[in-house]
Amino acid sequence: MVDARRRGFITLLGGAAAWPLAARAQQAVIGFLYFGWPDTKIAATFQKGLNETGYFEGRNLAIEFRSAQNDTTRLPELAADLVRRKVAVIVAPSGTVALAARAVTTTIPIVFNTAGDPVQMGLVASLNRPGGNVTGVANLHMEVAAKQFGILRELLPKASRFAVLVNPNSQNVKSEIAEAQMASSAIAREIDVLTAGTDREIDMAFASLTQKRIDGLVVGPHSFFRNRRASF
Repeated sequence: MVDARRRGFITLLGGAAAWPLAARAQQAVIGFLYFGWPDTKIAATFQKGLNETGYFEGRNLAIEFRSAQNDTTRLPELAADLVRRKVAVIVAPSGTVALAARAVTTTIPIVFNTAGDPVQMGLVASLNRPGGNVTGVANLHMEVAAKQFGILRELLPKASRFAVLVNPNSQNVKSEIAEAQMASSAIAREIDVLTAGTDREIDMAFASLTQKRIDGLVVGPHSFFRNRRASF
């Protein structure tokens, strides 16, 4: 269910990225900037969304892929490189990438997909009137935190302690923690907040799960965690 929903978002993102291309030259160029390593499944689904709007790579479209390889410090230069190449639009499959792209251009359209609140992150002025050169899809993942913990409680009715793993470097970390705290009250269970922004901190966080005798864990929506699914 989660993978299907994510494919739907990225297909929609592909369609959204086609909007700025309509007024450009016949051979349009899209810049696709990853926070992690290139994902062939994401690329294929994204291209499917473009195909459905009449754009095909090698025919009337070229795609410039860039990867920060999970290194936030590389994003500004990679985004600037796409600007120098005069791409028609920059695709940012995470809020962190979108912020880096917006920092280097106010004219090239940026299309994002984020699990956080784009208004709170400062990406757009409002959901109904984003303004500027940035638009996209937001699934507001952490707003369902209470339901996620509620499911854990149903699966583990005797459990007394849960945890949420958040990235302290995320623009949405405060709201993620607040959502977890509200979920704690809603399900009448203690919820610990664990933080990790590096591989070492992930190892430390998981070690603390055993030490604190945590019964269940909800992992935050940051791309840093998504690119390390195998570690979980």
